Amino acid sequence: MADEHYDCLIVGGGPAGLSAALNLARARRRVLVIDANRPRNAVTLVSHGFITRDGIPPHELRKLARQELEAYPGAEFQLGTVRRIVGIPLAGAAARPSMGTEPVSVRYGIEATGVNASPDRSVTASSVLIASGLRETLPALPSIRAFYGMGLFSCIECDGYEQSDRPLALIGETGDLAARALLIAQWSHDLTVFTNGVGTVTPAQERVLAERGVRIERRPISDIVGDRGVVSGILLADGETVPVEGGFVRPRWSANLDFAEGLGLDTGVWGLLHTDADGRTNVTGVYAAGDSTAPGPMQLIVAAGAGARTAATINRDLIGVQRQ
Repeated sequence: MADEHYDCLIVGGGPAGLSAALNLARARRRVLVIDANRPRNAVTLVSHGFITRDGIPPHELRKLARQELEAYPGAEFQLGTVRRIVGIPLAGAAARPSMGTEPVSVRYGIEATGVNASPDRSVTASSVLIASGLRETLPALPSIRAFYGMGLFSCIECDGYEQSDRPLALIGETGDLAARALLIAQWSHDLTVFTNGVGTVTPAQERVLAERGVRIERRPISDIVGDRGVVSGILLADGETVPVEGGFVRPRWSANLDFAEGLGLDTGVWGLLHTDADGRTNVTGVYAAGDSTAPGPMQLIVAAGAGARTAATINRDLIGVQRQ
């Protein structure tokens, strides 16, 4: 049985979830954030592009955000893993009122397992915000994890500037490598795209990239070469090493939505959630913001902005006020 009720339960304590929680707390909403403490950018030493916080470590940004949030009496943060979210129909008299629309006739039950000595929780909430982020799967190269976040990065907009004017690699096994290469070419005129024998670059795309000096290497990769996170080359399966001084990798992404399987949420590519422009999913009372929404990974500041926007939507919807 649930022992507490919240206006909003937020799954995920990254920039989207914490930003939403802060804005809801400022609207005098009772909000609970449950975070599994497994951020996708855990290996990233510094983050960029967040106004007033350029160059801050992501963990420090989350720490500051939590401190700000916990200053509000209506906000609560807990480490834990959400196991299940279920809809609970409300009797007609208990349905939340609205202005000019049908009453909202459901609340949500949430079960979570505590981590790091935090207690298990069983609560209810009038709304749920999913900001649970993504799982990343990197190309299966023996040493790639040793370089990820130090010499190889996934966010071009976040880390392109620091890679300027170096010979770079782009490693990936997907069909969007050409578009990513065009972006990286803004910062480097010496770029090689490594498809590892899997990724797709069409002949037409290769011609466009060649005009910008970008090379395509389709041979399989054996491993990454370098020391202490500094990349010095890409070792191909035939024994040749292509010298580079850093670069980018294109992971495959999948959304962390196991806990929401029974809700009937609409998803698309990589299982990412579809929302309207204000963060509403297809399920009444369930919202989403951040990396778990289409089109996928975004800069920290963009995720934070999405969280703030969705918080405003949640607050209005709880009252029943439509945006003018």
